[in-house]
Amino acid sequence: MSYQERIRQARPEMSKSFAKLADFLLDSYIEASFMTATELAHELNLDAATVVRFSQHLGYTGFPELLREIRDHVKVDLMVRPVEAEDPGSIAGVAAIAMSELRESLERTQMSLDTDALAELVDEIGKARRIVVLAEGPAQPAAYNLVYFLEQGNFPVYIARPGLAGLARTVHTASAQDLLIAIDVANEAPYIAPALREAHSKNIKTAAIVGSPSLASTRAANIVLSARSISNIGVEIISIEALIFALVQALRWYYAERFAGAEQAIQELSAILQ
Repeated sequence: MSYQERIRQARPEMSKSFAKLADFLLDSYIEASFMTATELAHELNLDAATVVRFSQHLGYTGFPELLREIRDHVKVDLMVRPVEAEDPGSIAGVAAIAMSELRESLERTQMSLDTDALAELVDEIGKARRIVVLAEGPAQPAAYNLVYFLEQGNFPVYIARPGLAGLARTVHTASAQDLLIAIDVANEAPYIAPALREAHSKNIKTAAIVGSPSLASTRAANIVLSARSISNIGVEIISIEALIFALVQALRWYYAERFAGAEQAIQELSAILQ
């Protein structure tokens, strides 16, 4: 049984200190492989003896034995897996090609990101009475992520009901004080662009976060954030998620006090509910 399997198996019954160590060794094992027990304890604000007891709890004689296994895992990552990835006919090779496509798409999206449009969207989100996210099909997971992050900043946001009737109802009830944000992965939601055009005719501010600058929704929105992904819907979905992440980071920077206040309130309420 590997150290990861041992940690995952024991994790549900661990104390807070042990759980903190467990999560660090799973999430940051490369960093941990260069640390002594004392350095690891200092990194996590724990006692060095806790690191030793944790190792023994997992069945090791001490931290050096656990550390050797972690380092062996890192060696495989750095020396074995790159060689396996050179074979395009293997699982490792297919995965390497997929990651390469993602890197290319994200690099192209980063280079062409319209930061003026990003700044304008950040400003409009702050001014909007209500933010409505329009998304269908493969764009819905990204829409829920955007709503989740906006809620963390206490922005009034919700997702429009899917389908033609849902979009029509959203546009009909919207006002000039609202902001409609469409998320369009690959033009698989034919009603999004008409909904944006209709909103525009009612002087409602609109924005589109899209997988490609050629999509119809880009011609119907006031503000456009576009990825530059290749013709692969999986890559386009992840590129849109990257745009949403950049938008959220910009919001967190611009409205830092708003996010800090909301997170504190959520933590306090969580404590009450517990």
